[in-house]
Amino acid sequence: MASFNRVILVGNLTRDPELRYIPSGTAVSDIGLAVNDRVKKGDQWVDEVTFVDITLWGRTAEIANEYLSKGSPVLIEGRLKLDRWEKDGQKHSKLKVTADKLQMLGAKDGARGGGGGGARKGGGGGGDQSQYDESDYMPAGGPPPNDDIPF
Repeated sequence: MASFNRVILVGNLTRDPELRYIPSGTAVSDIGLAVNDRVKKGDQWVDEVTFVDITLWGRTAEIANEYLSKGSPVLIEGRLKLDRWEKDGQKHSKLKVTADKLQMLGAKDGARGGGGGGARKGGGGGGDQSQYDESDYMPAGGPPPNDDIPF
């Protein structure tokens, strides 16, 4: 029987990332994610929140610790993992996500947190188009030739 274990979640961090290093030197970070869903109950639309614990590894964990904080919006792609342990004779289990990919979706003004996109001349900020230079977007070696392309 075939199986498929992939999860894609978009939400906001519920706490600052907790970075630690295991004895081999690999970085590990645990984050909490709040994922909102809007469902209709009777005549009312109600927001339901699901809280998910996520584990990040390696450089992804270090980047999360450096750029993310509580409230940061992120997209996580990963797989489900069932953690099991025994404490005081009681068996416990918890379903978590082990992240393979992390995409920072943006940040509030003044907050730690990153978004996509690269640097612009003149720094960030307003919508002044004059700070863009056309040469920033030219391919190396100049503009492409003006040929008839058969497609």
